[in-house]
Amino acid sequence: MESAATPLFLSVEDYLRHEAGGTVRHEYIGGRIHAMSGSSVRHNIIAVNILSLFRTHLRGSACQAYINDVKVRLAVNREDIFYYPDVMVACGPVHLEEHYLRDPALIVEVLSPSTESIDRREKLLNYTLIPTLNEYALVAQETREITMHRREEQWRPVVLTSAAAPVEFRSIKLTVPLAQIYEGVP
Repeated sequence: MESAATPLFLSVEDYLRHEAGGTVRHEYIGGRIHAMSGSSVRHNIIAVNILSLFRTHLRGSACQAYINDVKVRLAVNREDIFYYPDVMVACGPVHLEEHYLRDPALIVEVLSPSTESIDRREKLLNYTLIPTLNEYALVAQETREITMHRREEQWRPVVLTSAAAPVEFRSIKLTVPLAQIYEGVP
Protein backbone atom coordinates (compact mmCIF):
# COMPACT_ATOMS: atom_id res chain seq x y z
CA MET A 1 0.00 0.00 0.00
CA GLU A 2 1.42 3.39 -0.93
CA SER A 3 1.02 6.42 1.27
CA ALA A 4 1.39 10.10 0.48
CA ALA A 5 4.89 9.96 1.99
CA THR A 6 5.97 7.03 -0.19
CA PRO A 7 7.53 8.10 -3.50
CA LEU A 8 5.90 6.76 -6.65
CA PHE A 9 9.21 5.24 -7.70
CA LEU A 10 12.01 3.76 -5.58
CA SER A 11 15.42 2.64 -6.74
CA VAL A 12 16.45 -0.91 -5.79
CA GLU A 13 18.87 0.52 -3.22
CA ASP A 14 16.14 2.70 -1.66
CA TYR A 15 13.74 -0.23 -1.60
CA LEU A 16 16.24 -2.50 0.15
CA ARG A 17 17.02 0.24 2.68
CA HIS A 18 13.28 0.82 3.21
CA GLU A 19 12.67 -2.91 3.78
CA ALA A 20 15.60 -3.29 6.17
CA GLY A 21 14.25 -0.55 8.43
CA GLY A 22 10.53 -1.20 8.08
CA THR A 23 8.03 -3.30 9.96
CA VAL A 24 5.75 -3.97 6.96
CA ARG A 25 7.07 -6.11 4.12
CA HIS A 26 6.67 -4.87 0.54
CA GLU A 27 7.14 -6.55 -2.80
CA TYR A 28 8.90 -4.45 -5.42
CA ILE A 29 7.89 -4.41 -9.06
CA GLY A 30 9.72 -2.09 -11.42
CA GLY A 31 10.20 0.72 -8.90
CA ARG A 32 6.84 0.48 -7.15
CA ILE A 33 6.27 -1.14 -3.79
CA HIS A 34 3.22 -3.12 -2.74
CA ALA A 35 2.54 -3.79 0.95
CA MET A 36 1.96 -7.40 1.91
CA SER A 37 -0.82 -8.40 4.24
CA GLY A 38 -0.27 -10.59 7.27
CA SER A 39 -0.90 -14.31 7.05
CA SER A 40 -3.58 -16.41 8.70
CA VAL A 41 -2.96 -19.18 11.22
CA ARG A 42 -3.72 -21.78 8.51
CA HIS A 43 -1.26 -20.13 6.13
CA ASN A 44 1.43 -20.08 8.81
CA ILE A 45 0.96 -23.73 9.83
CA ILE A 46 1.17 -24.89 6.20
CA ALA A 47 4.32 -22.83 5.49
CA VAL A 48 6.01 -24.05 8.68
CA ASN A 49 5.10 -27.67 7.85
CA ILE A 50 6.68 -27.33 4.42
CA LEU A 51 9.78 -25.61 5.76
CA SER A 52 10.16 -28.31 8.46
CA LEU A 53 9.85 -31.11 5.90
CA PHE A 54 12.40 -29.43 3.63
CA ARG A 55 14.92 -28.61 6.39
CA THR A 56 14.83 -32.14 7.78
CA HIS A 57 15.23 -33.66 4.31
CA LEU A 58 17.97 -31.26 3.19
CA ARG A 59 20.15 -31.55 6.29
CA GLY A 60 23.73 -32.23 5.20
CA SER A 61 23.03 -31.52 1.52
CA ALA A 62 24.12 -28.66 -0.72
CA CYS A 63 20.58 -27.25 -0.58
CA GLN A 64 19.11 -24.76 1.89
CA ALA A 65 15.47 -23.90 2.62
CA TYR A 66 14.38 -20.32 3.29
CA ILE A 67 11.15 -18.97 4.79
CA ASN A 68 9.11 -15.89 3.83
CA ASP A 69 11.46 -13.19 5.10
CA VAL A 70 14.00 -13.89 2.34
CA LYS A 71 13.13 -12.32 -1.00
CA VAL A 72 13.76 -13.62 -4.50
CA ARG A 73 15.13 -11.10 -7.01
CA LEU A 74 14.54 -11.36 -10.71
CA ALA A 75 14.40 -9.15 -13.76
CA VAL A 76 11.53 -9.11 -16.23
CA ASN A 77 11.75 -6.87 -19.30
CA ARG A 78 14.74 -5.12 -17.68
CA GLU A 79 12.71 -4.26 -14.58
CA ASP A 80 13.80 -5.44 -11.16
CA ILE A 81 11.27 -7.47 -9.16
CA PHE A 82 11.47 -8.65 -5.56
CA TYR A 83 8.91 -11.12 -4.24
CA TYR A 84 8.63 -12.76 -0.82
CA PRO A 85 7.88 -16.45 -1.51
CA ASP A 86 6.54 -18.42 1.45
CA VAL A 87 9.26 -21.08 1.13
CA MET A 88 12.24 -21.37 -1.24
CA VAL A 89 15.05 -23.82 -1.74
CA ALA A 90 18.37 -23.02 -3.37
CA CYS A 91 21.03 -25.64 -4.12
CA GLY A 92 24.74 -25.54 -4.75
CA PRO A 93 26.61 -22.27 -4.95
CA VAL A 94 23.96 -19.58 -4.69
CA HIS A 95 23.95 -15.83 -5.14
CA LEU A 96 22.80 -15.04 -1.62
CA GLU A 97 22.78 -11.39 -0.82
CA GLU A 98 21.92 -10.30 2.70
CA HIS A 99 18.15 -10.30 2.13
CA TYR A 100 17.48 -12.05 -1.17
CA LEU A 101 18.26 -14.94 -3.50
CA ARG A 102 18.61 -14.86 -7.25
CA ASP A 103 18.70 -18.56 -8.04
CA PRO A 104 16.17 -20.76 -6.24
CA ALA A 105 15.52 -24.30 -7.48
CA LEU A 106 12.09 -24.54 -5.84
CA ILE A 107 9.51 -21.95 -4.80
CA VAL A 108 6.36 -22.62 -2.77
CA GLU A 109 3.53 -20.13 -2.34
CA VAL A 110 0.71 -20.77 0.13
CA LEU A 111 -2.35 -19.25 -1.48
CA SER A 112 -4.27 -16.50 0.28
CA PRO A 113 -7.58 -15.08 -0.95
CA SER A 114 -5.95 -11.68 -1.50
CA THR A 115 -2.94 -13.01 -3.47
CA GLU A 116 -4.14 -16.19 -5.19
CA SER A 117 -4.70 -14.64 -8.61
CA ILE A 118 -1.26 -12.96 -8.51
CA ASP A 119 0.40 -16.22 -7.41
CA ARG A 120 -1.36 -18.23 -10.15
CA ARG A 121 -0.75 -15.80 -13.00
CA GLU A 122 1.82 -13.03 -12.52
CA LYS A 123 4.22 -14.94 -10.29
CA LEU A 124 3.89 -18.14 -12.33
CA LEU A 125 4.87 -16.25 -15.49
CA ASN A 126 7.69 -14.37 -13.79
CA TYR A 127 9.10 -17.26 -11.78
CA THR A 128 9.41 -19.43 -14.89
CA LEU A 129 11.96 -16.90 -16.18
CA ILE A 130 14.39 -17.79 -13.37
CA PRO A 131 16.91 -20.10 -15.10
CA THR A 132 17.60 -22.19 -11.97
CA LEU A 133 13.94 -22.71 -11.01
CA ASN A 134 12.73 -26.27 -11.58
CA GLU A 135 9.47 -26.31 -9.59
CA TYR A 136 6.78 -23.92 -8.44
CA ALA A 137 4.21 -25.25 -5.98
CA LEU A 138 0.93 -23.54 -5.12
CA VAL A 139 -0.56 -24.77 -1.86
CA ALA A 140 -4.20 -23.92 -1.12
CA GLN A 141 -5.07 -23.11 2.46
CA GLU A 142 -8.87 -23.26 2.30
CA THR A 143 -8.92 -26.73 0.72
CA ARG A 144 -6.38 -29.53 0.66
CA GLU A 145 -5.00 -28.99 -2.82
CA ILE A 146 -1.52 -28.55 -4.26
CA THR A 147 -0.75 -27.48 -7.81
CA MET A 148 2.73 -28.36 -9.02
CA HIS A 149 4.37 -26.64 -11.99
CA ARG A 150 7.64 -28.08 -13.31
CA ARG A 151 10.08 -26.88 -15.92
CA GLU A 152 10.52 -30.47 -17.19
CA GLU A 153 6.76 -30.55 -17.89
CA GLN A 154 6.71 -27.14 -19.61
CA TRP A 155 5.13 -25.65 -16.46
CA ARG A 156 1.82 -27.49 -17.04
CA PRO A 157 -0.13 -27.75 -13.78
CA VAL A 158 -0.53 -31.05 -11.93
CA VAL A 159 -3.23 -30.83 -9.24
CA LEU A 160 -3.19 -33.12 -6.19
CA THR A 161 -6.16 -33.37 -3.81
CA SER A 162 -6.12 -36.79 -2.16
CA ALA A 163 -4.72 -36.88 1.40
CA ALA A 164 -2.70 -39.97 0.46
CA ALA A 165 -1.46 -38.47 -2.82
CA PRO A 166 2.33 -38.39 -3.01
CA VAL A 167 3.58 -34.84 -3.44
CA GLU A 168 6.86 -34.98 -5.31
CA PHE A 169 9.33 -32.16 -4.94
CA ARG A 170 11.60 -33.56 -7.63
CA SER A 171 14.12 -30.75 -7.50
CA ILE A 172 15.10 -31.84 -3.98
CA LYS A 173 14.19 -35.54 -4.31
CA LEU A 174 11.51 -35.45 -1.62
CA THR A 175 8.13 -37.20 -1.74
CA VAL A 176 5.60 -36.77 1.08
CA PRO A 177 1.89 -37.51 1.40
CA LEU A 178 -0.26 -34.44 0.85
CA ALA A 179 -1.67 -34.97 4.38
CA GLN A 180 1.74 -34.15 5.93
CA ILE A 181 1.69 -30.68 4.43
CA TYR A 182 -1.69 -30.02 6.09
CA GLU A 183 -0.85 -31.64 9.43
CA GLY A 184 -2.35 -29.63 12.29
CA VAL A 185 -4.37 -27.36 10.02
CA PRO A 186 -7.82 -26.74 11.52
